[in-house]
Amino acid sequence: MSRDHRTDALVTLEDVEDARERIDDVVHRTPLDTSRTFAELSGAASVGLKLENVQRTGSFKIRGAYNRMAQLSEAEREVGVISSSAGNHAQGVALAGQLLDIDTTIVVPEVTPAAKIEATRGYGAEVVVEGDIYERSYEYALERAEETGETFVHPFDDEAIIAGQGTIGFELLEQYSELDTVLVAIGGGGLISGIGTVLKAQDSDIRVIGVQPAGAYHAKPSLEADEIRELEDVDTVAEGIADTRLLETTFLNAREVVDDVVSVSDREIATAVTLLAERAKTVVESAGAAPLAAALSDESGLDLEGEHVGVVVSGGNVNLTEHAELTRTGLHELERYADARLAVAGWPTTVGDVVETVESEGAELDVLERARRGPVDEPNRIPVTVGLEGSGREHLDGVLEALSALDGVSVVECSLE
Repeated sequence: MSRDHRTDALVTLEDVEDARERIDDVVHRTPLDTSRTFAELSGAASVGLKLENVQRTGSFKIRGAYNRMAQLSEAEREVGVISSSAGNHAQGVALAGQLLDIDTTIVVPEVTPAAKIEATRGYGAEVVVEGDIYERSYEYALERAEETGETFVHPFDDEAIIAGQGTIGFELLEQYSELDTVLVAIGGGGLISGIGTVLKAQDSDIRVIGVQPAGAYHAKPSLEADEIRELEDVDTVAEGIADTRLLETTFLNAREVVDDVVSVSDREIATAVTLLAERAKTVVESAGAAPLAAALSDESGLDLEGEHVGVVVSGGNVNLTEHAELTRTGLHELERYADARLAVAGWPTTVGDVVETVESEGAELDVLERARRGPVDEPNRIPVTVGLEGSGREHLDGVLEALSALDGVSVVECSLE
């Protein structure tokens, strides 16, 4: 990426140092968890997970929000602030408002998870749901700020926000001195701009790689064209980074410090969410799992062989039902989960044989229910659907073979086929 441009909008190392001092008593110094498993799966020498999902409010956003709002004048604090957010910035602004005694209003899009909305209200903010995607919420918040005189606190396109997020860069260097490459999710670009500012100032050889969902992949086209490119729409499970574009400040900063941007599929993100829960024992939202998805992907084009790789796990605010769905998708991708439709001769007697067989084969029976009869079902058999979790494709194939061998049971359909 080109670094031939300079502008007053660029965030400096000194800006981030000032931000760190300003927010020092407010934010947590989140842990850096090294993972041998993820190093082996990615081919890296080591992988360090920077766990911002255990930050206050469940994401990194409190860093930038507090740094911005702590610099407001008394007159601005009296009127209050307004912001727009897909969820995590909302909680950061709300908590900062609570700590600084500033009234806050947050405009969120309809796709924002209920858990994030309730958490934002829990910090004392007024929440307004407006717009089908983030851009519509953003426009509404700007219009209201013009009418009320409230200060608009941008979720990413602001030097103070970028500087606050950049404090993660200092912690990475202190906790992971071997760092060669860092992977950071990009929505609007504030996080990677801040982290990259610190890393490039301290060691220009460290690679700063952005990660976006394939359904919201705008940053690389913009940086390569040296002008902001906007998507007409986005389509991704990672609502926290479902932005349609970079904006002027993040674009100017990102092109100075970002070496490359790669994309990942939603299925790869779901797999990363699953592995983080299983191997790292940590709950991560889809946006926060995107950088690990890139590290583990065969399609991203990243070469991490022999490198020490920092993965910024940016947030963990996810509904439990959504997390369960993501992990089930991830298990499917890992070929460790199978949905099957059985035809059984009797209910419930034959079903008991099904349960005993699954248990004896060492698999987990996640779902068992009588199904609505369809065209594939024989009139003299009862359709039953089962969800099976096993250690891999070979294990699940063995379980299905054992079920097929039972008297009065046949496998009609299976997701492994």
